[in-house]
Amino acid sequence: MSPEPLSPRKLHIVIAGGGTAGWCAAAALSQQLMPLADITLVESDALGTIGVGEASIPPMKAFHRLAGVDEQAFMRATHATFKIGIQFEHWTRPGDSYIHSFGRLGKSAWMADFHHVWLHAKALGLDVKLDDYCLELKAALNGKFVLSDAMPLNYAYHLDATAYARFLRDLCAQRGVKRIEGLIEQVQQHADSGHITHLVLENGQAIAGDFFIDCTGFRALLIGNTLKVAYEDWSRWLPANRAVAIQSELNTPPMPYTRSIAREAGWQWHIPLQHRAGNGLVYCSDYLSDEAAQDRLLHHLPGKPTSALRKIPFQTGYRTEQWNKNCLSLGLSSGFLEPLESTSIYLMMIGITRFIKQFPFDGIAQATIDQFNTVSREEFEHIRDFIFLHYYLNERQDSPYWADYRRRPVPESLQHRMDLFRTTGLAFPPSGDLFTVDSWVQVTLGQHLWPTSYHPIGRMVSDEHLIQSLNNYKNTITRQVDEMPHHAEFIAHYCAADEQPM
Repeated sequence: MSPEPLSPRKLHIVIAGGGTAGWCAAAALSQQLMPLADITLVESDALGTIGVGEASIPPMKAFHRLAGVDEQAFMRATHATFKIGIQFEHWTRPGDSYIHSFGRLGKSAWMADFHHVWLHAKALGLDVKLDDYCLELKAALNGKFVLSDAMPLNYAYHLDATAYARFLRDLCAQRGVKRIEGLIEQVQQHADSGHITHLVLENGQAIAGDFFIDCTGFRALLIGNTLKVAYEDWSRWLPANRAVAIQSELNTPPMPYTRSIAREAGWQWHIPLQHRAGNGLVYCSDYLSDEAAQDRLLHHLPGKPTSALRKIPFQTGYRTEQWNKNCLSLGLSSGFLEPLESTSIYLMMIGITRFIKQFPFDGIAQATIDQFNTVSREEFEHIRDFIFLHYYLNERQDSPYWADYRRRPVPESLQHRMDLFRTTGLAFPPSGDLFTVDSWVQVTLGQHLWPTSYHPIGRMVSDEHLIQSLNNYKNTITRQVDEMPHHAEFIAHYCAADEQPM
């Protein structure tokens, strides 16, 4: 028998909450599903947003293509700069530094990844630096950037999150997304199914929908308060529960990477935009008071403050069901992993992308919900493990904060990967893992986790051939980086903002 035709009635999607999560969802849905769905977003200007998620990772480019976002227009509107990695300073020991770039390391073979060849060269006593075999890493160190088919860089962005939401809001308005201003006072459910039926605003207006997306941030008004989906606490692995953030003047040309600077009881971020820098300190209140955290951030601020200090309490963890009944949670309502690897924006974008691929045009099936939730949980856990890895491998002796991290329980999945890498040099990522072999190798070696063995592929050629191949690759990258313009020069040519953001 042929399947029943889908209902010709448009489905009504209601997004609760704006900010980056809400307007990202509206942008993607309006670009991909508008002929088959009506979209309404409810938000209140009185509430405001967190607005400090200013760093992203490369999958944002693919999301923008899906959502119909023009790169240059977006970058001008948000005073964005390019990002090709994260520099980790003092994470292993005070004075140490390494970059986790978005690039590929060397040239791998089907039999073994490049780092095995590099490890063999090190064992031969050759003076080879891993930095020299990655285009993005070398460009980052030299403050260079270009968009070129001849020198393709894998990149992301630094952006003004508040301006980004405003940019997407204007884009969605052009596409017919309906915005309703107001505070949500009540969420009504169907008496039998428990599905959400209406959002009731403070002024009494009731907004009906077939499907609801919770972008209400940490409040989680729909997925948590109404549907009672539990929040799983992950603080035994990631105990940081506070952040203070402030904007400052940009006193030097913006570099194409985020800085993550380990401090006595946490870490400080520095994110360069075109017109200013975003700064913050992530810490745990068990080890550092709020007052001390503010003092430390202001003491290490690289430029004059240009905004008020913001305090952001949080709890790391995961919403045990991202999709429940006719409600999907995105952004902070779905869970939160601290911003060490800039994954917050990615998680909301991949959530809405996955939802579009499984959109319930013909009714909601529990099997679809279960599959969505299974994949989402695996992704959260992979990212959690990778973030924890940075902390666990520290060798700092200057505070109980770092010493206690080395005594924390290691997730079984991460312990297996560390043991495998330590004994064999193999870095197999789990299926669907966001972080590739190259990411794993840059961080583990940067944090001084060295393999005791490696694949013998390097011994399959003569030492002379190995040396020549490594030199040729290194020289090619050096030449390409030399030919690139400086990051600030390229921005001025490609996407310079016309005016200061509001």
